[in-house]
Amino acid sequence: MQAQAVARFVRVSPRKARLVIDLIRGKRVEEALNLLHFNKKAVAAPIEKTLRSAVANLMNKFEGDDPVTPESFVVSEAFVDPGATMKRFRPRAMGRATPILKRTSHITIRVSDGLGRSGSPQEK
Repeated sequence: MQAQAVARFVRVSPRKARLVIDLIRGKRVEEALNLLHFNKKAVAAPIEKTLRSAVANLMNKFEGDDPVTPESFVVSEAFVDPGATMKRFRPRAMGRATPILKRTSHITIRVSDGLGRSGSPQEK
């Protein structure tokens, strides 16, 4: 079974966010949270928040079933897509202006239970 969480319009460029996302893809949730918590990059905080949300979503799916522990969960998919770009201008010499692009990202994290329960195909 899978659950996902999406953080939209995070104010960081997708290129910088992908550096951190690549660290957690395919790892166990416990290990991924540990990596994110002690990572020095600023984007690690919104990614950690999104991962915790995905785990909570998966726990809610199992609410009526037998109790599960998040230790068995795996980050099955994690990717970053570009969001809207805010366009700003900075004054420059001799009355000119140059554009500044403030990029945003959409962070998507999918978590699976690693057991291949009903409703989703078995993870490879």
